[in-house]
Order: sequence, then C-alpha cells, then structure tokens
Amino acid sequence: MTDELFLLDSNILVYAFDSSEGSKYRIARALAKDCWEGKTQYAVSLQNLSEFFVNITKKIKNPIAKERASDFVKTMLGFKGLIKLEPRKETISRALDICILADVSYWDALIAAAMLEHNVFHIYTEDTKSFSRIAGINAKNPFV
Repeated sequence: MTDELFLLDSNILVYAFDSSEGSKYRIARALAKDCWEGKTQYAVSLQNLSEFFVNITKKIKNPIAKERASDFVKTMLGFKGLIKLEPRKETISRALDICILADVSYWDALIAAAMLEHNVFHIYTEDTKSFSRIAGINAKNPFV
C-alpha cells in the first residue's frame, strides 16, 4: 500500500448514500465518485462494509431497503477500486492492545488494527478524536 492511501470510515460511506445530510452527502459522494471513476483508490475494512449495511438500513433518516443495501455492499466487495482489508486472528489481538493503550472503542481499534496490518495510515472519518489517539494513524475529517 502507499503512504497516501486513505481508508473510508463507515460514516463516510453512509453519508455518500444519505441525501438528507446536505453538504456531508455532497462531499462524501464526491469522494466515492472519484473512486468509482478510477481517479483515486481507497481502502475499507470488512467491518466498515458491515457497519455501512446496518446504518443505511436502520439508522439514517430515510433507510434504504435491505435488498438494495445488500446490492451496494456486494458491488463494493467486488469493486477493484476499493482495497478490502480483511482481519486475521492477529488483528483481534492487536485491536485489544490498541483499545487499551489508546483508550478508544474496541470497534475503532479493530479498524485501526486492520489498517496498520495492511500499511494504511490515513483515514477519512468524522471521528478524528478517537482515531487521532492511535499511534500511526492520521485521521482527517473531510467535512472541515
């Protein structure tokens, strides 16, 4: 992986599909569009895709039907412009260490552990507070 590769956190993926979010929708959509058009490449963890599915089918203002959301996730799984970071059993152990050392949620630690194991050091996320506490991770909020 290159030093410039960014992981798209779950919240960025959700905003790219949630038109009720105004400017966040437009910005996230532009990031996704650049990826789909081959102008840039991003990474996602398998956890991000799972969280995305749950959030767009249950937690946004206008939830998407599960069948449609399933199609989106399956498309992303097959899309070559997104590098999928798959956890291993070592990822769990590293996530536990990160959770304790950085004092962040286990779920954020699991994403960070997968990133670090795949040499991805940058993340687009709204949760810069948590991810910035993790050594080796550069968190950037694309909405500010």
